Amino acid sequence: MKYNLLGNTGLKVSELCLGTMTFGGKGWAAAIGSLDQQAVDELVKRSLDAGINFIDTANVYSEGLSEELTGQSLHNLGISRHDVVLATKVRGKMGEGPNDAGLTRKHIFQQVDDSLRRLKTDYIDLYQTHSYDPLTPLEETLRALDDLVRSGKVRYIGASNVAAWQLMKALSYSTYNHVEKYVSLQAYYTIAGRDLERELVPLLQDQKVGLMVWSPLAGGFLSGKFNRENQNEEGARRVNFDFPPVDKEKAFDIIDVLRPMAEAKGATVAQLALAWLLHQPVVSSVIIGAKKMDQLEDNLKAVDVQFSPEELQQLDEVSKLAPEYPGWMLDFTKGDRQL
Repeated sequence: MKYNLLGNTGLKVSELCLGTMTFGGKGWAAAIGSLDQQAVDELVKRSLDAGINFIDTANVYSEGLSEELTGQSLHNLGISRHDVVLATKVRGKMGEGPNDAGLTRKHIFQQVDDSLRRLKTDYIDLYQTHSYDPLTPLEETLRALDDLVRSGKVRYIGASNVAAWQLMKALSYSTYNHVEKYVSLQAYYTIAGRDLERELVPLLQDQKVGLMVWSPLAGGFLSGKFNRENQNEEGARRVNFDFPPVDKEKAFDIIDVLRPMAEAKGATVAQLALAWLLHQPVVSSVIIGAKKMDQLEDNLKAVDVQFSPEELQQLDEVSKLAPEYPGWMLDFTKGDRQL
């Protein structure tokens, strides 16, 4: 297991991060997983034994139950709190009241205390805004998060699921008003969905913001279970929860390249899809989730996969984005200003 700095900080996080959306199974999360405490303890222990020091959850996962199971697991296993980088999120609907969602000061302050209680800890390493809130002024959100860092309840703040202009606006506000800055972005990125590379990847590299990748296997589409002849594998998450959106024909073209490459390496399609992300310089950590121990074991082996330059080129060719403006114009005009 390798450890990367999270953005422009000195915090080291494992290149694989344990995701917890399969913990609990309440509400909409039941379509993703419904692991009980014993199963959670087993997955967390195996992950930590493999060198993972980074765990990501959210208050909305299973209506708070995911956080409860995560916190209890660390307690059950006798894990020192300081040996784990614990991340959670705020933004989603956590009740029926008019102020039970969003990124207002009121909601953030309420939810951080609820998350701390459920996680059985007195601080959160990385507190992330789960998306944007069109009703709340940006400065209200950022100053509330700054107060949490200053209070000691939160160590670092991160964003998730935002547009490039929204993230850059937030970073600029923080810089010029001397409040805490987002150190990371949690976003959807996969060899079957490289949209992030158009605007967000250049921003992250320029601003030295870390990237945590969610759904690296495209909601299970790159698990190796699917091909053109079998698109409805029984028990697969995609059958009941067809998310996130995927250009399936293009994804099958990618799988057609991954499958023989995986066989030649004695690996799996899923391992190669994860390993491709680990070879992208912008990536700080790839979030893996599992319903079964064998899925976790398979994912953990991705850190051992190596690609030749020729293989990376082959994967890039089959998965690259179609040119869009202004990207193609910027590439066209930069030739006379390169070192």
